[in-house]
Amino acid sequence: MNKMELLRILRKASRGNIFSIEIPKVTHEDGRKMEQWADGLQREGKIKLRECVQRDYSVYLHGIMKYAPK
Repeated sequence: MNKMELLRILRKASRGNIFSIEIPKVTHEDGRKMEQWADGLQREGKIKLRECVQRDYSVYLHGIMKYAPK
């Protein structure tokens, strides 16, 4: 997975412009990478994160999808 795949997953999980998704992870490093990609998307202005929580086996992301052409 990379940053653009994460954006595609978030678009599919969104209802209107709000998304809430729990993405399974294999290792703790996977969770950190997902957080970094989400932060990168936020800096680029494509999403606005409200919550990013690392759980034992997943990463929970909740936020707003900003206008981003497909």
